[in-house]
Amino acid sequence: MLAQRLMWIAWPAFLMAAVMEVVVFAFVDPSELHWAGESLGWSRQAIYTLAFFVFWGLTMASGALTTLLSLSPWEINRCPVPPDQRPADCVRGDGSATNSRPACDDGRCGGCA
Repeated sequence: MLAQRLMWIAWPAFLMAAVMEVVVFAFVDPSELHWAGESLGWSRQAIYTLAFFVFWGLTMASGALTTLLSLSPWEINRCPVPPDQRPADCVRGDGSATNSRPACDDGRCGGCA
C-alpha cells in the first residue's frame, strides 16, 4: 500500500513539475539568472535540471502532505505488529490485556498503546 501511495504522489508531481518547467522557462532565460547579484555560471541544461527537481520535490511535498492529512485515524494509529506477536500490554491484543478498552483484532480499532 505504501508503494501505491508513493506513486499517487510521485507521478502527478512529476507531470506538474514538467508543466511548471515549461511555463517558467517560457518566460525566464536561464542564462540571465543571478544569485546574490552574480551570474550563476551554470549551463542551461544544469539550470533546467535543477529547476525540474526543485519543482518535482515541492509538488511531491504538497501531495505527501495532502495524502497524510487525508488518512483516517485508524490508518495512522493502527498497530503494525501482527496479533500473535504483540506485547502483553498491547491494548488491542487478543483481549487478555488488562485494560478497560475493548480488544479488537479486525483492524478497525486504534492499535497498540
